[in-house]
Amino acid sequence: MELKSKKIYFIGIEGAGTSALAQMYKKLGCEVSGSDINDHFYGEVLKKAKIKVYKNFNKKNLPKAIDLVVYGTSFKDDNIEIKEAKKRGLKILSYPMALADLFNQKFGIAVCGTHGKTTVTAMSGLLLQKAKFSPTVLVGSLIKNFRGNALIGKSEYFVLEADEYQNKLQYYKPKIIILNNIDFDHPDFFPTIKEYKSAFRKFVEKLGKDCIVIANFGDENVKAAVNGIKAKVIGFGKDSGYIIYKVISSNSGKNRFSVFIDKKRLGVFELKVLGEHNILNSLPVIALSQIFKIDLKIVKKTLTDFAGAQRRMEKNGRFKNFVVYDDYAHHPAEIKVTLKAVKQNFKDRKIWVVFHPHSFSRTKALLGDFAKSFNGADRVVVLDIYGSARENSGAVHSLDLVEKINKNFPNQALHIPTIQKAVNFLKTNLSGKGVLITMGAGDVWRVAEKLTKTKK
Repeated sequence: MELKSKKIYFIGIEGAGTSALAQMYKKLGCEVSGSDINDHFYGEVLKKAKIKVYKNFNKKNLPKAIDLVVYGTSFKDDNIEIKEAKKRGLKILSYPMALADLFNQKFGIAVCGTHGKTTVTAMSGLLLQKAKFSPTVLVGSLIKNFRGNALIGKSEYFVLEADEYQNKLQYYKPKIIILNNIDFDHPDFFPTIKEYKSAFRKFVEKLGKDCIVIANFGDENVKAAVNGIKAKVIGFGKDSGYIIYKVISSNSGKNRFSVFIDKKRLGVFELKVLGEHNILNSLPVIALSQIFKIDLKIVKKTLTDFAGAQRRMEKNGRFKNFVVYDDYAHHPAEIKVTLKAVKQNFKDRKIWVVFHPHSFSRTKALLGDFAKSFNGADRVVVLDIYGSARENSGAVHSLDLVEKINKNFPNQALHIPTIQKAVNFLKTNLSGKGVLITMGAGDVWRVAEKLTKTKK
């Protein structure tokens, strides 16, 4: 479809990906509008792009003339606007299918894996931007360096945060894949880890000999996924791979580390985002710099300048004598690395966590792992499970998680059902000097926001 002057309507326009795609269509000369039921941080970027957003679903929202309807995959056939679009015989595409139509026309760099996709995508896009490659970049969060969640460039290069949920990977045809890790997730779609791993395997094995996979060799599931594929494989990791690193220091809000390529020292690099896991996230970006022959000074400056992503250990401010951070961690492995980073950087402080479990199926499937993941915290407040648009209920409750946490770490966790009740509890009970981290993929960030905006 020739895009210029076309009218495109989004059902679920304020999602991380859909809002970015809407901006791309707008930049390509389309007339774009859409609807949603919540503000997912992206209302302001859409407003800035002069994209009309309806704050509800109503069949009257759909313009009389529409060339394409794009819907977020959280929404089903019973959505009133999807019903209306079908009734009118309009062309309808899911978000990943519409995105693939643009991505597959470009030199695609797809960043995938269970954890770290947003950070690696943003770092990669920033690198190509600083190196004057004029890339298009789509990220699953607001990126401080981009002042939004998308870059719309003029070149053939397109860097994509490629989400595996609902096997969206099947639609994309990249030239380069970064495979960061594989750690079982999304049990509401993938019944077993076998099916989950298979989605990544099928993604990398469809690449030809002229393509490249940059793979984390410290992850056995990743090594198995890339074993024997046709594409060239570049391994990275702490102790194994073509590109490895050694930590020099990781404290005071900075990471300094040495990088070695084929056992030869490339140099010393610095990051101002917390955690050794972010050093690991930077290695595939350094690998990209080698592929594109980007000057080492630009690479170092990119990593030093990277300011992070919204909701990825984002400092919100202070409440009493607590530094308040907000983080998207919603998987046991993510919770562990986040708490490890906080303990390294705040050795003398109490650590409190407000955790918002995300989805009933994930909480149930990984309940034992979740219960063991908070060993770096002094206290854990667990909110009621956030079902989002995926699930309304399930065979597990936050009280089940609290019980299991307290079996591992006695008297560490307590259940407080709502955000406002958690805020009230913390206002009364936070004392001393500490760090408070709000964690989860739902709207737990509101706890941090309410506390840091409290008048002292």
